[in-house]
Amino acid sequence: MTRRTGLIDTTVGEIRSRIVSGEWPVGSRIPPEPALVTLLGVGRNTVREAVQSLVHAGLLARRQGSGTFVLSTSEMAVSMGRQIAEARQRDVIEVRRALEIEAARLAARRRSADDANALLHRRDERAAAYQAGDLERMVTTDLDLHRLIVRTAANPVLNSLYENLLDAIGENIRFNFVADTHGHDAHDGLVDAIVAGDDDRAVEETSQYLSALLGDR
Repeated sequence: MTRRTGLIDTTVGEIRSRIVSGEWPVGSRIPPEPALVTLLGVGRNTVREAVQSLVHAGLLARRQGSGTFVLSTSEMAVSMGRQIAEARQRDVIEVRRALEIEAARLAARRRSADDANALLHRRDERAAAYQAGDLERMVTTDLDLHRLIVRTAANPVLNSLYENLLDAIGENIRFNFVADTHGHDAHDGLVDAIVAGDDDRAVEETSQYLSALLGDR
């Protein structure tokens, strides 16, 4: 029994690694059971139980007549998504403030020349989407800019926490755009501060716009 349990765990790990690496991206269908048996070199029952484990974890979903599809790359994202599904926008902004202020500080201290160029590019994409009035693109480019700032902070724990909150943050950004609280140049000062390596100003810029959304200042 111990050996079989270990084999299932190993198979779960192999399937998960292919999902996390992007080999089987979110939204894609994983190979059917016979192909998985050949690919992973284990028996049909082991594959079946490993897949079922990942279905329970929320990474995979079976669709009758269509196959098994990737839903998420992280059990944490699934778990956190369930817990914050009914969260108030204010709650989300408070968490964003906690994470994004430190991300801005670290990004300003650690950004490279390539990071700076990428941030300026994201800033311009965001402004273009806003000026075009394309709401979906506005949300996407705004979120992409924030994600890049967090990645530039070069703290893997902070990045993981942020990435696992993306659904909630994206919906919050959408809410703010619909409420017309974001202008096309809303983050220009923040990007300029990070590019200049001014961590105090980066913190102040982040604090100002998120505190304004909360009505704290």
